[in-house]
Amino acid sequence: MSPDPPFSEPLEINERVTVNADELVFTFARSGGPGGQNVNKVNTRVTLLFDVVNSPSLSEAQKERIGRMLGTRINREGILRIVSARHRTQAANRTAAVERFCELLAETLRPRTPRVPTRVPRAVKRKRRADKAHRGRVKDLRRPPGRDD
Repeated sequence: MSPDPPFSEPLEINERVTVNADELVFTFARSGGPGGQNVNKVNTRVTLLFDVVNSPSLSEAQKERIGRMLGTRINREGILRIVSARHRTQAANRTAAVERFCELLAETLRPRTPRVPTRVPRAVKRKRRADKAHRGRVKDLRRPPGRDD
């Protein structure tokens, strides 16, 4: 598990959803990314774990939507997993993981505007038919005269 998180403030995902920082669990491992001589000695890779199923910050509908849209990132126990190994320091990777977590949840929980079905305008249909007729006439003109197939 992790030491005291630097993120003690609740994370505001959007205007309706706020996640408490104590719901986030961080684990650390050695990273294959940048780090120079430290790469084999320091645990800079950060994995953020968030229990979607048991989170008191989310409604049942929000949990279902997150499970549906982020299903590839959630294991069977309902834990969302985000990994960051881009930076050289553990703190920078932790910050990046939290930012990515907030972005993912905000995008997932953003209300979608329903699609309004539209019809193809009559003028567009007319033009398509005229273009088809024109192409047909062009092809007819390419045939040698006097041959009726």
